[in-house]
Amino acid sequence: FPFPYTPYRIQEQFMEALYGALEAGRVGIFESPTGTGKSLSLICGALSWLRDWEEKRRQEEAQLLALGAGGQDGLTPQQARPGSADTAGQPDWVTAFVQKKEERDMVDRLKEEQIRRKKREDRLEKIRHNIQLKYAAKRKRCEEDEAKRLLQLSKEALSQEAGEGALDQLDHNEEELILAEYESDDEKKVVSGLEEDDDDLEEEHVPKIYYCSRTHSQLSQFVHEVQKSPFGKTIRLVSLGSRQNLCVNEEVRRLGALQLINDRCMEMQKNKHEKKSNEENEGKKRRVSRTVCPFYSFEQMQFLRDEVLVEVKDIEQLVSLGRETKACPYYGSRFAIPAAQLVVLPYQMLLHEPTRNAAGIKLKDQVVIIDEAHNLTDTITCIHSAEVSGSQLCCAHSQLSQYMERYRKRLKAKNLMYIKQILYLLEQFVAVLGGNVNQNPGCQAVSQTGTVLKSINDFLFQSQIDNINLFKVQRYCEKSLISRKLFGFVERYGGPASTVKTNKENQKLAGLQDFLLTLQQGSDKEGTPQSPPVEAEHDQLRTASPLMQIEGFLSALTNANQDGRIILNRQGTVGQSSLKFLLLNPAVHFAKVVEECRAVIIAGGTMQPVADFREQLLCRAGVDPARIVEFSCGHVIPPENILPIILCSGPSNQQLEFTYQTRDLPQMMDETGRILCNLCNVIPGGVVCFFPSYEYEKQVYGHWEKTGLLSRLAAKKKIFQEPKKANQVEQVLVEYAKCIKRCSQTGGQMTGALLLSVVGGKMSEGINFSDDLGRCVIMVGMPYPNIRSPELQEKMTWLDKTMPRAAGQAPSRVLIENLCMKAVNQSIGRAIRHQKDFASILLLDHRYARPAIFNKLPQWIRERTQVKPAFGSAFAELRKFHRGKLDAL
Repeated sequence: FPFPYTPYRIQEQFMEALYGALEAGRVGIFESPTGTGKSLSLICGALSWLRDWEEKRRQEEAQLLALGAGGQDGLTPQQARPGSADTAGQPDWVTAFVQKKEERDMVDRLKEEQIRRKKREDRLEKIRHNIQLKYAAKRKRCEEDEAKRLLQLSKEALSQEAGEGALDQLDHNEEELILAEYESDDEKKVVSGLEEDDDDLEEEHVPKIYYCSRTHSQLSQFVHEVQKSPFGKTIRLVSLGSRQNLCVNEEVRRLGALQLINDRCMEMQKNKHEKKSNEENEGKKRRVSRTVCPFYSFEQMQFLRDEVLVEVKDIEQLVSLGRETKACPYYGSRFAIPAAQLVVLPYQMLLHEPTRNAAGIKLKDQVVIIDEAHNLTDTITCIHSAEVSGSQLCCAHSQLSQYMERYRKRLKAKNLMYIKQILYLLEQFVAVLGGNVNQNPGCQAVSQTGTVLKSINDFLFQSQIDNINLFKVQRYCEKSLISRKLFGFVERYGGPASTVKTNKENQKLAGLQDFLLTLQQGSDKEGTPQSPPVEAEHDQLRTASPLMQIEGFLSALTNANQDGRIILNRQGTVGQSSLKFLLLNPAVHFAKVVEECRAVIIAGGTMQPVADFREQLLCRAGVDPARIVEFSCGHVIPPENILPIILCSGPSNQQLEFTYQTRDLPQMMDETGRILCNLCNVIPGGVVCFFPSYEYEKQVYGHWEKTGLLSRLAAKKKIFQEPKKANQVEQVLVEYAKCIKRCSQTGGQMTGALLLSVVGGKMSEGINFSDDLGRCVIMVGMPYPNIRSPELQEKMTWLDKTMPRAAGQAPSRVLIENLCMKAVNQSIGRAIRHQKDFASILLLDHRYARPAIFNKLPQWIRERTQVKPAFGSAFAELRKFHRGKLDAL
């Protein structure tokens, strides 16, 4: 395997296993701890396979073409299509003729494909070498822009002279808000924009690898690794992202919310296509000018596409190229998909079928690599779940009925019919929550509060909407862009405060009451009014058209009955109550991916417990167990660089067991504090301590403050707490790192910093505590999920019903343990990030020593773990470890 430097032994094993899995078309679960160069192994392993495979295909094609050219049928009928001779008792000569024709067609097809491929390669080659071509394109663009501007100016002058009398009834901005005539489902096939505009952009898909990860930053990292790898110069790579990340049209970007950006963009394109068809019947009636996106021009996007394929670019580089070339990166990058060899994209795009189809991603016989996949199951569940609140439902209802009133005369029958159906749906949803659409949701109290779970069918019956074809309504929403029109209408006629208009006299009051209500809830909870940011978030949710969210909920209702549940959550008022769709069986949505792909690789730093993936996702999705391969490799660090300890009791011999019942006891919190005090005396640099939840962390912190333990801790280490808001994380981390650096340089009393974090919070994933930032990671108790949550309970019941018992344990029990240990493994994996790194890991709870739990630790940690019944020996061990490391440094 080509590699930028000499690979570690485990990297070689990883690549060999990966190559094997791809070659055999398997579904692989690959675990390789962070810090072992996983990305590079993935890149070099997978791309080597791709290169060899392409080579093999080329040779096969060459052979076939040679045969075709020779004119002799090198293949005997039996060879070519085994078992197809005299299938239906046809005479031999018919079979032979058909066979010959098939061979000839195949050869022709191959020739065409070769010509096309040659064309593409030549074009890209030309771009590589010919910088002038770039400038020519750029100059042409500037000239066009200039001409356009002059034309625009003269048009404006003309229109002013003509006077404004030309516009009838509605001014032209409003014209856009009216729903276009809707041709129903079967009446006409919609021609999509691509075909009519350009055949050149529709290419066959070459064999490729789809690589997906969770966040854009992880994807960018991966692209940089590719750039560094030996394949960096030759590979055709495309990065895909959402419009939010890729849009270069400032007006659209300013909308902020993803849904709004998407809708606005779609609308502009629709306008573009309408323009074309309307220019012919220009004479009949004067068209209103409609905005189209200046960046959506095919020439420029083709140019962008080729640029992308010539040189590996990450999202940022793609956006700046788009700005420079006046081409849309979002669509330009999509046009590059067919010819690309490696497509890098976020989870959502690959796992959500509608998004996948919209992006033109074809999975047939391709390879998919899903990285950072430790919570793949949850991700699929999240992508396909949807929630709407009572206030959103009421708000959408009021907006839509006002819209219908205003434009009733202008709307066609089909439109009215669908709008009425949607209004009816909204009414029924609110009724199910125990409210009435026509009253302010903030003022209606709910009679019986609590949470109820229903199957989809029961919910449809109870809300009396089982007679409505939800599939059709959903398709209508998509095609007619109704939510976008509604948003425009509301933007024009009502500020955010007046969106919840009601037929009663309390219009003015609505906003105020809403505000008072939020204040009142705040004071009930904490004794202080809630901070303004909450209000701001509230506003943000309200201004994006609520109908968009509701569309998501409607499409969720079209899932199969047994795969999901509806949660009716009735709280204080109708406005705060909500309907939520919960997907129980993520495998349904993953099945398609596994079926179509040639091979699927699920990779991650900590994939333990693997059984979870195997049973819940893969076997459920109908994968033949023989097709699944597992690979797990150790870590690159020498065994003496890590000291994992399971501690069963503290300094005063208090047994450590942090269950819901015992963890609130003062002696438990005291004991935890004593352990930390002792450790901070002997551990240099940074100590990261994980708590099971924000609430518990807050409670312990408060307790230590009261008892004076906190000040003792603070004498040795500066204390930082993980912030709840995502935007403050960066700042806390920077301060934390600065403090550690300062202490290590100056010496003195303070030896570093202590960071109190939360499992599954912002710090437990994707953030590296390498070297001095994390010399010791402490895990307080076991982070079991909240068993009382109705969603989890439903999932547990469902699993017990549908899965067999494994090794005497109920599936629900296993699920809970797996969720817990996944979180632990994620958190403790933060400390060791490269070969020379070292750290101690401390698990505070005697339950970690139970075999069932112990075996779910990652292998490389498990092999080196010591179980210490008493604190004394554990402390001595830790002191020795860190002293030894300090001397070695």
